[in-house]
Order: sequence, then C-alpha cells, then structure tokens
Amino acid sequence: MTGHHPADAGGPSDPQESEPESEPEPGQAAFGEARWPMAGAVIAAMVLTLLMPDDLRLGPRWLLPFVEGLLLVTLIAGDPGRISRRSATLRAVSIALVGVLAVSAIWSTVRLVDDLIHGGDETNSATGLLQAGGVVWASTVVAFSLLYFELDSGGAAARAHHMPATPELAFPQQLSPELNAAHWRPRYVDYLYLGLTNSTAFSPTDVMPLAPWAKIAMAVQSLVSLLILGLVIARAVNVLV
Repeated sequence: MTGHHPADAGGPSDPQESEPESEPEPGQAAFGEARWPMAGAVIAAMVLTLLMPDDLRLGPRWLLPFVEGLLLVTLIAGDPGRISRRSATLRAVSIALVGVLAVSAIWSTVRLVDDLIHGGDETNSATGLLQAGGVVWASTVVAFSLLYFELDSGGAAARAHHMPATPELAFPQQLSPELNAAHWRPRYVDYLYLGLTNSTAFSPTDVMPLAPWAKIAMAVQSLVSLLILGLVIARAVNVLV
C-alpha cells in the first residue's frame, strides 16, 4: 500500500516542495574548479624551463621556476582546494603568473629563431634541435592555455560565480542549445585543448574567439607555433641532408 499525501489528491502542496532549488549564498561559488589541474600545468612549465638550453632561457636557470613557484604557492595559500575566491590581490597574482609564463615562452621562441638564422649550438644537431624546439613549443602551449584560462570571462573564480551571457571564448557547449549546458563551465583541460589545437591547426577549431584580446592571443600563438614548427623542421631536414 502506497500512502498518499493531501497534495497528491489535489490539495495544497507543501510550500517547501514547491520552492525552487536554493541558490548559493552570496560569495559562495557553485562551480568552483579544483586547483590541481592549473597547478600541475604551472609545475610542468617550470620543468620545461629547466630542460631548456641556457641560451634559450630568460634569466638564470633557477630564476623563472623560483618566481613561478612563489606565485603558485601564493595562489594556493590564498585560495586552496577549489578556485572560487574573488580577490583583487589573487587576481593580480594570477595575471602576473600567466604574464611571466607568456613572456618566457615568447622570449624562448625569439631566441630559438635567432639561433636558427644566425647559427647556435642547438642548430648543429638534428636531435638537439628537435629537442630544443619541442621544449619551446610545449612551453608555448602550456603558457597560452593558462593565459586563456585566466583571462576568459574574468578568470576561474569569476566563472565559478557567474558566466556572462556572451562569453569571450565560445565553447561548443555554449553555442549549441541542444546540449542543454546552461550551467556548464569550461575547465582547465578545455583551455589546454584549445592551446594544443591552436598550436597545431594554426587557427580556431571548435572554440571561437569573440573578444578582441582572445583573437589577438590566438593569432600570436598561431604565429609563434608556425615559426617554431616550420623553421625547426626545415632546419632539421637540412642538417640531416
């Protein structure tokens, strides 16, 4: 025998049952992303910096990993676990971190191109050239993925609280109503995929840049990747022949 409540017989329903699902408290994020994917990417960038030849690295061997590690520790201490705390200080630290990574990657690219044009220790060996070029290319992928991750729609903490009606980087889930992804949020892996595909296809694939900064950043990354892959492969073939 299944019991029936008065509401089942057409009577007034329980007010608590008819209330919509409660919203998060002010200042509380419903979609905070775990910190570890972003932290893992920064650590990977630090390792890639250590693997670079000395003449392709910006500053002493220890400098950039030390600065990046210090900024990362500051972010983890200020907002551990999930990225949800909106703070001007943490935002500035995040911008500084991706700025250091992006400048370092572009500097290494410029140094690599200069060595390819004027000759350098890494350009005399196909193996050494491919290794150096691969490290620089991977560094640009990680750096730009973190750049997209931090700048899109105000950063991860802002996205955790609210997604704008018009995104700055439009993912398929945001462009296709049939996916029913009203509460979907891009995660770091989505931005890593964006950075990887933009570096290999040299153009947007499934993610469309809508904001001017996004178009500029993706254009710069495509040109940087084209320089690295085109010149490195051409030089490596020339050395082998």
